[in-house]
Amino acid sequence: MAVPSGPVSASSDAERAMFDFVDAYDRAYEIAAEQHGMSVAQACVLGRISSPRGMRELADELGCDASNITQIVTRLEARDLVERHANPADRRSRQLTRTPAGDSLNSAFEKTFEFARAAAANLSLDEQAQLAELLRKALGRPM
Repeated sequence: MAVPSGPVSASSDAERAMFDFVDAYDRAYEIAAEQHGMSVAQACVLGRISSPRGMRELADELGCDASNITQIVTRLEARDLVERHANPADRRSRQLTRTPAGDSLNSAFEKTFEFARAAAANLSLDEQAQLAELLRKALGRPM
């Protein structure tokens, strides 16, 4: 079960709508991951290894401890979904790559996780552009 993304009593309609959207997104992501025998964390990590990635880089990007990434990668590796290799630029560190099985599973997961596409389909193209602009603005990342 996903953790609620915000307080039960939001102070504005915009906050309530954002909390509701994030909660629905999280639930859909969790369901899609479970359909493919993965945890949310495993699906997230697998999806972020589209090209060779350093484990420290991945931990920093996800805002988690490197030991968490190690545990997740160990589970993905046991399923032959990812591999660890010495980093050619720094042999002391490891890089992650997806295996063909990992590519296949990630592709299947992405097809199953339709929440964002389905939500966007409820909006016109102009509304989609407006929403994207407003979300970036709300995050402090204007176009």
